[in-house]
Amino acid sequence: MTVTLLPGPAQGTLAAIPSKSAAHRLLICAALGDRPVRVVCPQTSQDIEATVRCLAGLGASIRPWDQGYDVTPLDRAQTAGPCDLDCGESGSTLRFLLPVAGALGAQATFHLAGRLAQRPLGPLTEQLEAGGCTVDLRPQENRLTIQGQLQPGDYTLPGDVSSQFISGMLFALPLLEGESTLTVTGPRESVGYVNLTLRALAQFGVVPAPEESGWRMAPQPYHGPSRVQVEGDWSNAAPWLCLGALGGESVTVKGMDPASLQGDKAVCDVLAQMGARLHITGDRVTAFRGPLRPTQIDARDIPDLVPVLAAVAAAIPGTTTITGAARLRLKESDRLATTAHTLRALGAQVEEREDGLVIQGRYPLPGGTVDAAGDHRIAMAAAVAAVACEAPVTITGAQAVDKSYPAFWRDLAALGKGVEGADAP
Repeated sequence: MTVTLLPGPAQGTLAAIPSKSAAHRLLICAALGDRPVRVVCPQTSQDIEATVRCLAGLGASIRPWDQGYDVTPLDRAQTAGPCDLDCGESGSTLRFLLPVAGALGAQATFHLAGRLAQRPLGPLTEQLEAGGCTVDLRPQENRLTIQGQLQPGDYTLPGDVSSQFISGMLFALPLLEGESTLTVTGPRESVGYVNLTLRALAQFGVVPAPEESGWRMAPQPYHGPSRVQVEGDWSNAAPWLCLGALGGESVTVKGMDPASLQGDKAVCDVLAQMGARLHITGDRVTAFRGPLRPTQIDARDIPDLVPVLAAVAAAIPGTTTITGAARLRLKESDRLATTAHTLRALGAQVEEREDGLVIQGRYPLPGGTVDAAGDHRIAMAAAVAAVACEAPVTITGAQAVDKSYPAFWRDLAALGKGVEGADAP
């Protein structure tokens, strides 16, 4: 799918889509619980559907309705047989459910798409094997198999590879028959996402005992409310707020939680640091253009924001430096390389470094043609940069947004941005 964005600003108001980060967590807790749960999640995406498929493969009954999913928990007595689980490209689905499969004693084969088989898993699989499971990863075949019963014990994970490893073990350990500990070593990154997991667990009555370097987890049943609501997604609100910061009257996203534990809520702080004006009233967040200025961005806790923030920086004269983003090389694309390539194609000067980017911004940008590289965040970053371009911007592979935000192009058009393409809404 190819989309062409015409010159001109975007402005107006949109409703937030549900957070896929929160949806993954609440669906997993509901499937592991002891009674049916209605999960209110009005919009879905490829990643959310991957978690739904895999939970169904493990034995849960998940029935969609027009505002979300009705989840009947899995029967642990029926999880011992072989099962095939299609993760698509969802790293969250794989990293959350791999330890859960081990805790359930399931013989599960995870089918992986895109670059998922090449993304880091070693620290997690090493701990699962130490705990009694057998893990067989075959990257050339895009599949991973786990079998055996995870045992209670002492587990250790690094804090700076993927917070999803930590979340996956936190989901799994309460299912075991004895007490376990989870120790996190070294610096911790993406702390907000671990806190999001802890909050979801607490909603379902699972409370790990905090220790100096991690948690102690006793066997605990998942028992939560009969209805849970997925909150608005700060990661996917970020492109709209970035558009508001770059021009037009303003862009407002409604349905947001200003007290959210999602790490990408920090987009407001970074945009303010860049000179944008942000106004938060109740559940509405509005971004206005201000006297924008270059800055320095530490991306250790906000890696998913790097492409769209880099797009804003590309349109600010001066030098913006982004550091702490080495993990982006192992996402759906090498996001440091693809972000740099995208912004260069639109006329910015970008130096790619091992763990970040140095951007020499200019305004306006000339425009041009970019390839989304199979990455939803790159397609969205190109859309943000297009607001600062004096000529049209053509994005090939624009369907990549379906991974997290299938209605992205429709919503962009609703903000008054010219969106053209044979398959564009």
